[in-house]
This record gives sequence, structure tokens and C-alpha cells, in this order.
Amino acid sequence: MGTLPGRFMRHQVTVEPLLGQGPYGPQYGPPVVTRCFLDEQTRMVRSPGGDQVTSSSTAYAPLTTVAPPGSRVMLPDGRKTAVIAALRRDGGGLPTPDHLEVQLE
Repeated sequence: MGTLPGRFMRHQVTVEPLLGQGPYGPQYGPPVVTRCFLDEQTRMVRSPGGDQVTSSSTAYAPLTTVAPPGSRVMLPDGRKTAVIAALRRDGGGLPTPDHLEVQLE
């Protein structure tokens, strides 16, 4: 199967990947428009630090998407949010829909 089929990628989000901290705060890369499937369901997830936090949405995007925790994301309706965690879902050659699960605040 490889990646998520294009017919499921019904949404577009704009991701500004977090590059790191600069002298004046967080530094972000240029905005990149990414096709994805956006599931706007509230659920509890774990942050990279191990804390339990509330996620308002999850974007299922291609594995090539760059969205480290802390990146800024603009949703299709114009709301702005941030990445809690980005989890690789790679079947390692098995016929699974490989993708990046991006959990959003």
C-alpha cells in the first residue's frame, strides 16, 4: 500500500516547522502547505515530555512532512494551533498506509 491514498487527503494545513530557539524566542522555517486528512476530535495524548495533554485535532500526513513538536500549524478554517507530537506510522515494507500522525493542540 505504501502511503495514505490521495483520496483520503481531503484537507490542507500550513505548517511552519520549529527550527529551534533563537535569541528572541522560537525560530520557525518557511510555511509549507501539506495535504492531509484532518480529524477534529478532542482526545487526551502524551506530550514528548510525558505529560497528558488535550489534543483538539489530529492530521494524518505523508511521512515526508516535517512537523516537530512546537511547530505552528494553520488549519483549513484559519485557526492556528501547535504540534504536540508527530508520530511516524511506518509499516516497514508491510502493506499498511504509512503516514505521519500529527497531534495538535
